[in-house]
Amino acid sequence: MGKIGDKLDIDFVVSTGDNFYMNGIKGVKDPRFVESFSNIYTAKSLQKQWYSILGNHDYRGDALAQLSPLLRKIDSRWFCLRSFTLNAGVAEIFFIDTTLFIDDYFNYPEHTYDWRGVSPRQMYLKNLLKDFEEALMKSTARWKIVVGHHAIRSIGHHGDSPELIKHLIPILKANDVDMYVNGHDHCLQHIRSIDSPLLYLTSGAGSKAWRGDIKCTNSDVVRFFYDGQGFMSVQMTGNDAIFAFYNVFGESIHHWKLSKSSMHSSA
Repeated sequence: MGKIGDKLDIDFVVSTGDNFYMNGIKGVKDPRFVESFSNIYTAKSLQKQWYSILGNHDYRGDALAQLSPLLRKIDSRWFCLRSFTLNAGVAEIFFIDTTLFIDDYFNYPEHTYDWRGVSPRQMYLKNLLKDFEEALMKSTARWKIVVGHHAIRSIGHHGDSPELIKHLIPILKANDVDMYVNGHDHCLQHIRSIDSPLLYLTSGAGSKAWRGDIKCTNSDVVRFFYDGQGFMSVQMTGNDAIFAFYNVFGESIHHWKLSKSSMHSSA
């Protein structure tokens, strides 16, 4: 990852959640933060700002600790909020907290979750969707990217998320979002919507992969699936966007180019 970061001269890094596996961190002084973040991503090219969101495993620990500015004093690269918008020049990236959409965490509570600051659930989700849609509608960015932890479309272990299909897809398509990027499933995958230019990209194989855990394909078009460890990159100009998947050795295993000028995509 560090070698690719140097080659591409990256501007920043995005984490799609489950930042500290398996049960988040216990507090702002938890040594796991330094052990699993600061001491791991030491390459010179990765000494850039990291923008992170919470995953369901992060909610199993002290979720508020990950949001605390005190962590930024330990490592200035760290930036984590529940939902926020990042202006990245030719693109705007909209980070959305997806964990509370998923019914299973409330209907089958096998684990303890830190719901402080997000209760009552329905009110939180109502306000979240309102703010999210307004931000997308107001955006004049050439490219719109949405980042959430849970997959909307996936043929990996967890499969599609019916709650996100219901609540997010109409908003994404109505506001011409170019791609939705997620983690959660421990794989790399590229799925194209059959009725819009929207792409669903999974990059959840940073530290763990589920070999052979593949479900039946869904109604959208699966362009690529990889069940090993890896990560992805996105490079953008005003007219073109190129994203690529890499394996753990930094070898490019899939890439795709989008063009705004001709409104087509190609491998």
